Amino acid sequence: MSVRRVAWLVRAALALPFVVALIVLATTHWSPVLDLAMTEFRVRDVFSRHTPLIGLPGRIGTFPNQGSHPGPLSFYLLAPVYRLLGSTAYSLLVGAAIINVGAAWTAVWVAQRRGGRRLVLGVGAVVMVLMAWLGASVLTQPWNPYLPLVSFVVVLLSTWAVLDGDHRMLIPLVVAATLGAQTHVPYLSLNLTMCAVAFGAVGWRWWKARAADRGEAKSVVLSVAVGVALWLPVFVDQVRHDPGNITMLQRHFLNPPEPPVGWGVGIKTVLAHFDVTHVVSASLGRSDYFIDALDGLAGGRWVIGALVLLAWLAAVAVSVRLADHRILRLHVVVGVAAAIGLFSTARIFGKVWYYLTLWSWSIALLAVAATIWTFVSWWEAGGRARLPIGRVAVVATLLAGAVFVVDAAKVSPPEERLSRVLNAVVDPTAHALRDGVGAADGVGGSYAVYWSDAYYFGSQGFGLLDELERRGFDARASDTYRVPVTPHRVVRPGQVTAEVVLATGIYVAEWRARTDVVEVADFEPRSAAELQEFNRLRSEAIERLTALGLDDVVAMIDSNLFSARIDPRVPGDVERMLVRMLVLGEETAVFIAPPGTF
Repeated sequence: MSVRRVAWLVRAALALPFVVALIVLATTHWSPVLDLAMTEFRVRDVFSRHTPLIGLPGRIGTFPNQGSHPGPLSFYLLAPVYRLLGSTAYSLLVGAAIINVGAAWTAVWVAQRRGGRRLVLGVGAVVMVLMAWLGASVLTQPWNPYLPLVSFVVVLLSTWAVLDGDHRMLIPLVVAATLGAQTHVPYLSLNLTMCAVAFGAVGWRWWKARAADRGEAKSVVLSVAVGVALWLPVFVDQVRHDPGNITMLQRHFLNPPEPPVGWGVGIKTVLAHFDVTHVVSASLGRSDYFIDALDGLAGGRWVIGALVLLAWLAAVAVSVRLADHRILRLHVVVGVAAAIGLFSTARIFGKVWYYLTLWSWSIALLAVAATIWTFVSWWEAGGRARLPIGRVAVVATLLAGAVFVVDAAKVSPPEERLSRVLNAVVDPTAHALRDGVGAADGVGGSYAVYWSDAYYFGSQGFGLLDELERRGFDARASDTYRVPVTPHRVVRPGQVTAEVVLATGIYVAEWRARTDVVEVADFEPRSAAELQEFNRLRSEAIERLTALGLDDVVAMIDSNLFSARIDPRVPGDVERMLVRMLVLGEETAVFIAPPGTF
């Protein structure tokens, strides 16, 4: 079978789980909340006079004047599919899936250019294992920490291809590196370093030859032109605003608000991601409880990761003596990426959230693949029997693909429980606004959306704003949230027809007690058994926290449950109780109030 046909069979296998996932996701009505609602705001703005120039807001600077992730490329890539499928929330999931399938196919293309069937099958197996491990829920979400995950594999492989003499791979390298660097800050140093290595390799070849190769020069010029075009919006923002987002990023990371976690935490965190046995065991035993799944993504055992790293270092030493220099060049890419990743991880300040280091899995799996390739090449170079590595890769692809398909068949939309609550209240709210209930005045009115949220820091409030805007209402937020919702969606003084207030938990009763508002929607997401579980967990958590003298955290359980959960003083067993309470949810209601009420 030709290499080309094998490559297309591998691509078909890589795409199949996404097709299954999108079919399943199409059966559930989904409404984005929090970051994904903010993402939809910006995708909706693409091609308008409010086309975004920077990325999604992040924990950068000080709220409410926080900075954002560097650039808007992810919004631009999602926008065509979004428009084509009617600007629905579901189209965001389709767009994310297409981006990841495109990245997976590009990785296979790089392999096809650099070797024969064995290399295509090997890269296909690595990508399939990675995607099966991450899961359908992660890879169909357009959330900024997730969106560049498969594209980062393209960054690593394209860098290796350029080192190996394939200068045309500078172009996919620049595109994939830009997507990651603009979309989520943790990719910035990694991807820029990979680009520097690739361009540096081309420059080194020119210096050795004392002349620039004409074909390489064209690739360099074209890739630089592509890079300039993709980064132009970022610099336009820097010029138009004072301070620009680049300045805010510089200030934040050069003068962080907290000390970094340090080398000890950084080394253990990266090594934990080199525990590739965890990839296999956790993929096969994946929990349906999403918090457990996220904990699984955080990493394995750093001791096993250290053993994997030692095996890789031994392979590096062996590869120096091999005739096939492609292997050594791949080791160089892995080594540089691991070193920069370690430095980046050691510089994290605050809580090391699981999503900040997900890129480590790609480096670890590529290290394992390079180690296996080294052993196979060493074995066969000695005149021994040819190993069936292609068949092994096929079996690995099929097994991982089966796991991925099973996971895809069970996939749920992002933050499904929060979305379910939002779905239950948004239609009654929209009907009340159209009918002029209370202070409302139909679709022609202008509405300020506020929230009194006791458990998820306004996640559904952003979603309510997004869904009302989808239904044609002029819905806006307070100026406090000008960065998350974008400045043109803030309340205009004196031009608000009515206020729409989403309340949860203890705040529902407070709003019901008011005589100047009208309740238009209410939903209790918990069954009787879940309500009983919630109350039991609340009592146990309060008892434990009181015994520890954390009275201030106790006070937040009823008024700001999420903040209570992330308080670093809360012990692990209590945090798990609070996490479960967050999953169970709380009563949610929506009220329409006259202007100035909130």
